[in-house]
Amino acid sequence: MGDLLIRNISDALKRDISARAEKNGNSLSDEAKNLLQKAIIDVSGADTPTRSALDVFREIFSPLTDDEREEFAKIMDDIEAERKKDFGRPLEGFD
Repeated sequence: MGDLLIRNISDALKRDISARAEKNGNSLSDEAKNLLQKAIIDVSGADTPTRSALDVFREIFSPLTDDEREEFAKIMDDIEAERKKDFGRPLEGFD
């Protein structure tokens, strides 16, 4: 195994890692390795792009033909256009 030397860390950071190590029953070195591993996992998870709702719907409706997908997209556009017509309209019977 290789070694890693980290220079010029603040006393506060070293105290925080040391306190975590003591709390978790680890050595300072083991706690630092655990924190680095967790950081790598967190960062690699952040690299995974989130899927849009459209991508999820495409997956659900994947058996559809291109014509059917186009028809579905047109229906959704029509629904959105109708929704926008009502935007800002006063509600009837609302006082």
